[in-house]
Amino acid sequence: MAQEEIIFPNNIRNIRLATGMKMTELARQTHLSLSAVSKIEKGVRRLNQKQLLNICTILGCKLSDIFIKESDDVADAWQSEIRRRLTDNEGSGLKVFGSGLRKIRQKSGKTIAQAAKDAGMTLSVYHKIEVGQREVYENEIEPLAASFGYSVGDMFDEIAQLYKAGELNKQISKVKERVKSVLEPGSPMSGIDMQGSLYGAKLYDSARKKLVPVFGTPDGKSIAFRKSDKTMIVAPLALEGRPGIYAIVPNTKRLGGMLPEKCYVFADASIPATPGDMAVCIDTDFDALDTDNAATAQVAMVRTDSRGKIYGHIASPDEKVTYPTMHRVVMIVME
Repeated sequence: MAQEEIIFPNNIRNIRLATGMKMTELARQTHLSLSAVSKIEKGVRRLNQKQLLNICTILGCKLSDIFIKESDDVADAWQSEIRRRLTDNEGSGLKVFGSGLRKIRQKSGKTIAQAAKDAGMTLSVYHKIEVGQREVYENEIEPLAASFGYSVGDMFDEIAQLYKAGELNKQISKVKERVKSVLEPGSPMSGIDMQGSLYGAKLYDSARKKLVPVFGTPDGKSIAFRKSDKTMIVAPLALEGRPGIYAIVPNTKRLGGMLPEKCYVFADASIPATPGDMAVCIDTDFDALDTDNAATAQVAMVRTDSRGKIYGHIASPDEKVTYPTMHRVVMIVME
């Protein structure tokens, strides 16, 4: 039987069990089927950025906690399982058949979507056959061959000839390289080295660019501020991938109705606020902060006094703050 390739080794199951949550409850809260959650935890199904973020929120973990690292106890088990599945698929001839089918499709000039449609298959099923992750059942063989103008016998003969001629080696090798990139942390195939991650460099980097950390939430009359990526939200399109961006949840009553009650304020840590700006004002040097240190922040309008000194003005009550850090607010988004 074909073994689906592990494409997303992850800690989701361990984190879920540590919280005492059942898989059925995670499925319910994520609005995914139980089967989909099971596949995600087994590493054979990938998540998009919003799903990753949602799971982090539900499990109360950071995005980086999701990915397997070299130091994790389960790392060796994941590597062994990935190798076993790859070997099983190669031994069953599925890689050869899939690579041959892909070569035939490429020669025909068809896209993978066209080939799937002509064979009467979903795109997902057809793709899994091409990469050797799924067997082809008897009732599927004839439509598959006919979609390329072959009889069943001629299709198998063509794949056999391609294999004997060595024309499939490159494509089979590509599959191996993709798996190898999972097994070797820091491999160029994985895009970047995410601090010893066994997998996830590209996915983490892509996801992280679309997310913004929430550094501050209301705490009484002020905002509790901490530089941590434990809580993250999807970045507005205009701010995707922009370095230095963070969000806070403002204490809207302190601003005298200037902001909607439920909103996020996005600030740019690389842009000091100037008079006329709205700013996130922090009572500590921002660069000196880390995840272990908490600070106090306010959202204020930046003004200058009679001596030209910059300060933050809070409307309600009429109050001045002269905090050392003032970052320009670049966007406000309703929740």
